[in-house]
Amino acid sequence: MTQKIIIIGNGSLSDIVNQQLNETYHISRYKSVEDVVTNNEKLALVLHDSWNPAQHLKAEEFFQDSNIPWLRGFVFFGEAHVGPFVRPHKPGCSQCADLRFFMTGQDRREHFHMKDYQISRQELPQDPWATNLALSQTASLLCDEVERFLKHETPHSTEHVFLMNLQTFKLTKHFFLPNPYCETCGDITLDTDDHAKISLQPSPKISRDIYRCRSIDELQKVLSRDYLDNRTGLLNFKRYDLISPFADTVVNLPLLSGNELNAGRTHSYLHSEQSGILEGLERYCGYAPRGKRTIVYEPYNKVKNVAIDPLSIGTHSQKQYSQPHYPFQPFDPDRPIHWVWGYSLSEDRPTLVPETFAYYSMGGGEGYVYETSNGCAVGGSLEEAILYGIFEIVERDAFLMTWYGELPIPRLDMKSIDDPELQLMVQRIQHVTGFEIQLFNATTENAIPSIWAMAKNTKNDGLNLLCAAGAHLDPLRAAKGAVQELSGMLLNMEESFVKDRKKYEKMYRDSKLVRHMEDHSMVYGLKEAEKRLYFLLDKRKVRDFEEEFKPVRQTSDLLEDLNSVLATFKKLNLEVIVVDQTGPELKRNNLHCVKVIIPGMLPMTFGHHLTRLQGLNRVLTVPMKLGYVKRPLSPDELNPHPHPFP
Repeated sequence: MTQKIIIIGNGSLSDIVNQQLNETYHISRYKSVEDVVTNNEKLALVLHDSWNPAQHLKAEEFFQDSNIPWLRGFVFFGEAHVGPFVRPHKPGCSQCADLRFFMTGQDRREHFHMKDYQISRQELPQDPWATNLALSQTASLLCDEVERFLKHETPHSTEHVFLMNLQTFKLTKHFFLPNPYCETCGDITLDTDDHAKISLQPSPKISRDIYRCRSIDELQKVLSRDYLDNRTGLLNFKRYDLISPFADTVVNLPLLSGNELNAGRTHSYLHSEQSGILEGLERYCGYAPRGKRTIVYEPYNKVKNVAIDPLSIGTHSQKQYSQPHYPFQPFDPDRPIHWVWGYSLSEDRPTLVPETFAYYSMGGGEGYVYETSNGCAVGGSLEEAILYGIFEIVERDAFLMTWYGELPIPRLDMKSIDDPELQLMVQRIQHVTGFEIQLFNATTENAIPSIWAMAKNTKNDGLNLLCAAGAHLDPLRAAKGAVQELSGMLLNMEESFVKDRKKYEKMYRDSKLVRHMEDHSMVYGLKEAEKRLYFLLDKRKVRDFEEEFKPVRQTSDLLEDLNSVLATFKKLNLEVIVVDQTGPELKRNNLHCVKVIIPGMLPMTFGHHLTRLQGLNRVLTVPMKLGYVKRPLSPDELNPHPHPFP
């Protein structure tokens, strides 16, 4: 029995495809989707000589209801597009493909506007690049896909699109990820307390001294394939940093607000690329809810029995809120806000967290605090992601505790560190950049090794110093992480510093001008700003690295390490809350992304006017617990200058 196919479209492309298929299959032709009457057809083709998004939208609705798979082909701005092959009731439709295609381009906003414009038009002229040769090539590709499907083979354009450059006729194939929020094929889970529950499971390490459950070599097989593509990828380009002392790689996350650059810093460009992709996925998941649709919209006073106290995470002061045009408002417990469900690992119960805090790019009218990516982490398991989210909070808290309290933390003797890799890293940085590395022990009352790293210029010009931080159960890994951070910034930032030195001199004299992340580092590139770091740079005796830290407890499972850390925070009466930010895009490869929240810990902020210390009494009491002062500090005694965190 001859198989039946629907062809929609009245241009040259539909004519050519019809001519090639007509001898083998029974073809029903229609001008538009609205005209179609189905009769047991196996497949539909929607073919146009230009981009017709209105017909694609109608095809999605009609063929979903008719349970008929369909494939589109069209010409758009000098390219022929074939795909995706859309399967009814399966994720990965034409609208998902459009979204990913638009987002990777530099003119992404204009593409969305153009789509609306094209949908509104009654008649669409043939694209100037739709020549007979171009359409014949496109038709051949479409017919090959039809043959594959009707022979019960998977079409190449399933979750892919083909793009053909109509000047060179170069054909490329591009994978795209379904959009979980797609109105056509998305199936997003509602955010409920039941879905927020976390049951920690064993997560065996690669080896006892590697704090990961999956190797970069294993992840390499899926990361570039599924997430990095210059035309349809979640991440759209990579760039090797040939200036840095090490093999750093930058990977870009395209957002409507602009480009978000993510750095991978290892000793191998291949591994740095994978690391950069993982950081990009972390940013993607932390930017907005990806894996669940939040539904709780209530004032705090109505949900406070099951919600985190929004004031416990630290707020801006009343003086800050009262400044003209301040971007945030004081928290009002009677004003409805959006909430997301998290899970308290300390109390073993679901808890509500303000959505503007759980996802750091949000804010708008509901914003009462400025929040960054504090506590966000990606891991090969949920346990790994949570552990590294805690490390980031600890790292930043220790850095800020040192800064605000001006604590004379121990300087570490670099020669006492018995690790050839670290010694070679430090030597290479000095040889390539002229900066000397100094390490300090910034560990606080939680006893998780925390390192403050400083690069000090040995030359007479350029950037004077740069700071970074690291935290890990293994102090050596904390030190290497901090040194890697420094190496990736030194030369790039020094060039910017020299270019804009006058601007940073003004910021040094007026802290209100420190508004952006890079401003914090650059101000301390000035030689005259060095005196603000007197508590680190005095001539005190250095400490032996191994004597300064307890021996590392060797385990074979990340769950053991995580439970140990959770027990420590429980003793300190610091609650550990986790918001699972994992979206379907990560779940397909068993990756996990979380936001860890520990009320009371000091949050990193950028822009001196956005400092958040109100309600965080640890900044006053911990210096005494650590033995640096004899009594709790008063708010007036805290360091008034912008911090130097990069």
